[in-house]
Amino acid sequence: MSAFDLTGKVALVTGGTVGLGAGMSLALANAGADLVLVTYTDNDDTVLNECNKIGRRCHVITADLSKEEELPGVVEKAVAAFGHIDILVNNAGIIRRAPIAEHSAKDWHDVINLNLNTVFFLTQLVGRHMIERGSGKIISVASMLSYEGGILVPGYAASKHGVAGLTKAFANEWASKGVNVNAIAPGYFETRNTAPIRQDAERTDTITARIPAGRWGQPEDLGGPAVFLASSASDYLHGHILNVDGGWQAR
Repeated sequence: MSAFDLTGKVALVTGGTVGLGAGMSLALANAGADLVLVTYTDNDDTVLNECNKIGRRCHVITADLSKEEELPGVVEKAVAAFGHIDILVNNAGIIRRAPIAEHSAKDWHDVINLNLNTVFFLTQLVGRHMIERGSGKIISVASMLSYEGGILVPGYAASKHGVAGLTKAFANEWASKGVNVNAIAPGYFETRNTAPIRQDAERTDTITARIPAGRWGQPEDLGGPAVFLASSASDYLHGHILNVDGGWQAR
């Protein structure tokens, strides 16, 4: 099991204090990694408290990741805190729902900016640091909408298709430099982003009936996949989109 041991590694996780980000962060910490968590306004200390409990270091950075000019500072603060970055998890993202004919330009640009542009520029910055060190693991959060169009979420679908493409593009150039770039595509998970869907009982039941596992995912369900992609166990995996969907894509 030493291949999954992250002792001595430092993981930078965007949106790492809540939801899917918290699930992955806690798993990485329990596998031995120290954490740098990037948050916007949320003050949830669950991950920080758990890190303290198990003896892992945890540093929290508050930043608006939608502003490109703030990204270099995030990387600089992370390196200043723990000396290096071994793992990057691009998790932060937003979703805006409206019929396409009524979808505002602001909603489109906001979603594309954070979900896609930020992933590109932050990965570029952290990747340069990793290339200098000759190793690194980059994990982006894709989606089932990396494959499908969905309804009411054109910007989100476009951004997640883009994340899948960027994952492959980065992997093609950086695999030979010791940097693994892969992505996790979650299916339907119980998070704040899916709360509007889950308020519609009929739609929720329809979705659940299509999931072979018979249930929606929980944030901790991403823990194992995140540790795998962050560890040496995945050293020969490059440009892969790992579906964690309860079997959704198999239907």
